[in-house]
Amino acid sequence: MDTYSDLAFFTLVIKLGTLAGAAQQMGVTPPSASKRLAALEARLGVRLLNRTTRRISLTPEGEIYVSEGARVLADMDELERKVAGAKAVPRGQIKLSATLGFGRRHIAPALSKFARAYPEVEVQLSLTERPVNLVEQSFDASIRFGEIPDARLTARLLAPNKRILCAAPSYLKRAGEPTQPGELQRHPCLFIRESDDTFGTWHLRSGARRESVKVRGPLSSNDGDCALTWALDGHGILMRSMWDTAPYLRSGRLRLVLTDWSLPPADIYLVFPSKANMSAKTRVFVDFMLSRFEPQRSAADGSGGW
Repeated sequence: MDTYSDLAFFTLVIKLGTLAGAAQQMGVTPPSASKRLAALEARLGVRLLNRTTRRISLTPEGEIYVSEGARVLADMDELERKVAGAKAVPRGQIKLSATLGFGRRHIAPALSKFARAYPEVEVQLSLTERPVNLVEQSFDASIRFGEIPDARLTARLLAPNKRILCAAPSYLKRAGEPTQPGELQRHPCLFIRESDDTFGTWHLRSGARRESVKVRGPLSSNDGDCALTWALDGHGILMRSMWDTAPYLRSGRLRLVLTDWSLPPADIYLVFPSKANMSAKTRVFVDFMLSRFEPQRSAADGSGGW
């Protein structure tokens, strides 16, 4: 029996958008994938895809096959989990998404240990600063910061984390230190272009007082490490997570700014689609990650122990 059923094969082709992509993931040649699709269409007696040299598109019959097939595959997956039960050996593939900086520094080392503990589970780590849709993009889990609004997802807290404002002592000595949020408009600010939120607007709170400040600066990036480097070089005031800045705050290379004001939280969550029966591979992965970040959750100072 082939590794992939015809239905799973066709679903993979649609998810990846090309026969070549499906062939690569299955470990076969593109001609083999093309022959398999032709055989599937011949067996069903209908054309499932319209194919040109540049793209593929679903026929009406193909749309029915893939939409109804997704339900069948999900039902089969749930059935196998029920039959296998809690004693099933964790095996198979997990697709995980994380942000660039946090993924490199904290998730990749954790996965190195996970791979040794569970050699039959293959983890594919995708690092990106743009949010991913777990359901539509077929991710098994994601590392996310801040609130989780999607009710279709289950979120487990990995570590508390807060955003702070900071700057190099050399910059504060030269430019002075702001005492109120509005004064940030007179300072060059360093910020990260993340998702499609209002760019360059910082939201601060002190007790019942709330202020939103539109800040500007000469340098911005979609990579937090770049902005952190600029802050260390004294280019301005940075808003960044505690996990990223804590070592430099402890060493004195950065100093906190506007300590009486707080920013929206950036707690770190492991997020995965809600399912009544979790697979063995996902269950052990969730448990492993929660155990890995237990010291951060237990930190007495509430800063995440970074």
